[in-house]
Amino acid sequence: MAGKQAKTLTPAQVTTVLTHLSTSRHAVRDRVMFLLSVKAGMRAKEIASITWAMVTDSAGEVGQVIALEDRATKRASGRSIPMSRELRGALVELHARGIRHIDAPVIFSERGIGMSANTVAAWFGRMYERLGFVGCSSHSGRRTFVTSAARKVGQAGGSLRDVQQLAGHRSLAMTARYIDCDTDAQRKLVNLI
Repeated sequence: MAGKQAKTLTPAQVTTVLTHLSTSRHAVRDRVMFLLSVKAGMRAKEIASITWAMVTDSAGEVGQVIALEDRATKRASGRSIPMSRELRGALVELHARGIRHIDAPVIFSERGIGMSANTVAAWFGRMYERLGFVGCSSHSGRRTFVTSAARKVGQAGGSLRDVQQLAGHRSLAMTARYIDCDTDAQRKLVNLI
């Protein structure tokens, strides 16, 4: 896929993935991996690097915000990402399966060790291939998140700058590259003018 952007996921595809993951061998962990991508816009490197310290509060419980540290991000672009209810619920369920050391990775292999960014990217690639989702990769969830956020940011009273910060981009131009266009929305928009 060199030179091509990963495809975004439709709501039906997101549901299909979640249904598929509910039957996987590591269903809870796999659900968290996917939701970190599609509901928090995280890159494979960030998913591989996230630790319990970044998702828990001072009492050691799963918090309301992901405090993504510079060391876990591309070009030291750490940021805070509010958790969706669905993602937080999945993290609470994973956390309850065994209290791990605060610096332990949230996403781990069968051997109980953290995964590399390449392993996370390969996991997404294999899953999308099994589901027949052509053109999808580990970046598909991130693009879906950014596109969805851009379409709904006005309803939340925000702006594209908020989407930019959630994505951890240095410029709005980069954020714009992630957003898929919607011809139906364009038709509705011009008819409002």
